[in-house]
Amino acid sequence: MSISHEPADDPHDDGLPGADAATLTIDLDALGANWRFLRDRSRDGACAAVVKANAYGTGIERAVPALARAGCRTFFVAQVSEGRRVRRVDPTAEIYLLDGLPPGGAGELIAANLRPVLGSADEVREWIEACGGTALPAALHVDTGMNRLGLPVEEALALQAQGAFAGLGETLLMTHLVVAEDPDHAINARQTQAFRALIRAFPGVRTSFANSSGGFLPDAPACDLARPGYSLYGGNPTPHHENPMRPVVRLEATILQVRDVPAGAGAGYGTHWTAPSPRRLATLALGYADGYPRAAGGTDAKTRAGTPYGQALVGGVRCPFAGVLSMDLTILDVTDAPDAAARRGGTAVLIGDGLDIDEVGMRAGTIGYEILTGLGDRYRRVYVGDGGGAAR
Repeated sequence: MSISHEPADDPHDDGLPGADAATLTIDLDALGANWRFLRDRSRDGACAAVVKANAYGTGIERAVPALARAGCRTFFVAQVSEGRRVRRVDPTAEIYLLDGLPPGGAGELIAANLRPVLGSADEVREWIEACGGTALPAALHVDTGMNRLGLPVEEALALQAQGAFAGLGETLLMTHLVVAEDPDHAINARQTQAFRALIRAFPGVRTSFANSSGGFLPDAPACDLARPGYSLYGGNPTPHHENPMRPVVRLEATILQVRDVPAGAGAGYGTHWTAPSPRRLATLALGYADGYPRAAGGTDAKTRAGTPYGQALVGGVRCPFAGVLSMDLTILDVTDAPDAAARRGGTAVLIGDGLDIDEVGMRAGTIGYEILTGLGDRYRRVYVGDGGGAAR
């Protein structure tokens, strides 16, 4: 097993272990194993990887090579800058730009060998004109229910009948699923039916339907390319069922100070938390400036309402947050934790050891996606493995 720190050319890290008080460990072997698992169970002929938002916070420059070692050859990003970063670390990959073709941006994409996901007739025309008679690859996004980006189904069918897409090169026909994590939702059947009609109208064109949860829908159409994102990084693609994915990220913070407080003492800005009895409090070197949501703070109001709020593990014991998060600091109620662990220099686990990103998101009133993509740049990052380990 290889372990490395963030490379020295990262602007936020000098590559040395240092004494930073919060550590983010990213398991690249787990990332690679998750991709292989999704590839092997996919109805689709191949499996891509969505690496937008800095590979969901794990780092494009480390995640993309790890996924490539696992066997991935196709990547999806959101923005041109992300596409350039992927291209620098993987010169031969297929890279699709989910946000589409920026107005006047075709030349930049062509120069970087990026493939736009075209979502309007204007984008299609601009891309074909910019290609100057050379049919270059692109994806065609048809909206089957999201009402966000993409050609409406009726418009896509009409343009296809008119031959408007004839000037495109190798084309990937795709759509975005709306509620794939809920297999019983009626919109899944509507999107499936609409996409099957599109497949019939675009014979011979490569297709992509399944996102992370879409790969688990029982009636999803067989296509040519799955494109998971969140599940690659350990998120559960099947909520309310056991998570089949391996955890990829682990977040730990150092305890800076421990103190005993009497009943009735407050903690944190605004004294929104009050000690119900004599308590022991530990202050962690981590706050909302590190990307941990301020909304995860523990308050008297949440306690009274039975609303979940943040926890961390100290010595294997779950300890609730006490008070709102500060910019750089978080307070825990460690009264029930072992004294040997709840001490200055001890460690609190904020993601890991059964406290997964989905639960962390729930306790912060958000989703695991936001937890991952908000991972801060002040952590000491430690990478484990290289993505090419044995399949699970």
